[in-house]
Amino acid sequence: HGLSVVSIGKQSRGMIKIANSIISDKTPVYFIAEAGVNHNGSLDNAFKMIDAAFEAGANAVKFQTYNTSEIAIKDVEKAQYQLETTSDLESQYDMLKRLEIDEAFHIKVANYCNAKGIVFLSTPYDDQSLELLLHLGVPAIKIASTDATNLLFLEKVAKTGLPVILSTGMCSIDEVKLAYNVLRDNGCRQLALLKCTSSYPTKLEEANLRGIAALARAFNTVVGYSDHTSGIGAAPYAVACGAKIIEKHFTLDKTMEGPDHRASLSPQELAALVCEIRRVEKMLGCGEIKPTECELPIKKALQKHFVARDRIEKGDAFSKQNIVAKRTGGKGIPASALYDVLGKTASRNILEDEIISYTDIVSE
Repeated sequence: HGLSVVSIGKQSRGMIKIANSIISDKTPVYFIAEAGVNHNGSLDNAFKMIDAAFEAGANAVKFQTYNTSEIAIKDVEKAQYQLETTSDLESQYDMLKRLEIDEAFHIKVANYCNAKGIVFLSTPYDDQSLELLLHLGVPAIKIASTDATNLLFLEKVAKTGLPVILSTGMCSIDEVKLAYNVLRDNGCRQLALLKCTSSYPTKLEEANLRGIAALARAFNTVVGYSDHTSGIGAAPYAVACGAKIIEKHFTLDKTMEGPDHRASLSPQELAALVCEIRRVEKMLGCGEIKPTECELPIKKALQKHFVARDRIEKGDAFSKQNIVAKRTGGKGIPASALYDVLGKTASRNILEDEIISYTDIVSE
């Protein structure tokens, strides 16, 4: 299909590569702006959404690719959130059909993303849609929670050789393990798992951010979070919990007709979220416990060193009674060296409040 698949090694489970971006514990969070079906079938809306995602600083903008007849039977009921956000006079099948986009639409959107300089992604929901995305040269495949248990489909996705991002909404840990094993056994070498709650919008008490760490413990993969909470919501906290990929729905207008607009971010909120995630990354730091660059002069000014509590005569032993720790501007023996000093002998007379240096100790 004209794809250039980057190999990172036979078992590169700790990182994946999407286009030119490597995603691992040591790299910045990869942000996917989820356009989904919020374009409402309008190419102009899709272009505006790509612009908004690019301007917000997203790494990728993602759509949804499906053939309605392949993913739902005609009389299937709508999900509860769909009933609350769309007309009950329209079936789920008819709603999906109205929002379905054809190959020509996809080509124009993919080309626009390439020209804009943002990665084009889409979620395939059926075999024909997967083939279309492969033809378009997508750098990775995102699988929605609805297909996390669709093992037949997962086999086909794995055999593409592309990196896979799998949402795990509605799944038990055993179902995630099954999907993981099917993907691995069929050739998927770059895999990321997203903690997700498939409720729109997700209540705060159902976000379950601890699930991010649970996925990281159970699987040797990149982990992330697909966030359906309202507003900026849980995503920045998910980053603090270890998520390296964040996916979030956005829309041009929350009042537009459609199933996902109400639970989506406005373009302004999208930009604010990306900004907040970058702020969180700065605050997380490197994880190494050591003085920061800004602390070094403060450490010198504030941490204490030994001085004589009273006059100490040459030949006296240093004890807890005749030394005390005070701020000396970094001069002398640091208070942390207490056990190196106690019991040692003074090499000279030391006046009260005089700084004690290592040269003041008789060498053994």
